[in-house]
Amino acid sequence: MPDSATPSVLFVCVHNAGRSQMAAAFLTHLAGDRVQVRSAGSAPADTVNPAVVQAMAEVGIDITAEVPKVLTVETVQASDVVITMGCGDTCPVLPGKRYLDWELPDPAGQGVEAVRPIRDEIEQRIRGLVDEIAPAN
Repeated sequence: MPDSATPSVLFVCVHNAGRSQMAAAFLTHLAGDRVQVRSAGSAPADTVNPAVVQAMAEVGIDITAEVPKVLTVETVQASDVVITMGCGDTCPVLPGKRYLDWELPDPAGQGVEAVRPIRDEIEQRIRGLVDEIAPAN
């Protein structure tokens, strides 16, 4: 499949240290090269939330090398689907893009026990997204 036919998804939250990192990691893990995956934050943190890193490691996904990235208009322009997770009105809205807003609790400042149900909800949503935009052949 040529790159131009590969759907691209951008996950956005405020700090790009929790929800959007988990979503991007699950989508990469489940869809592989069938989807281009990006994540960003409107006010990125310095590092990914350690409880999020631990919760993802529990399901066999290593995100220790990930770093929060700043949301840019260019990143939105390069994406087909933009999934927001509490970034409020700071996410640029551009014509021709599909926007979804996933209301999920913010794992910031939470321990791994609080992060696990958020992780599991994100995984279920990602599985549905993969089935919709990049089903396995």
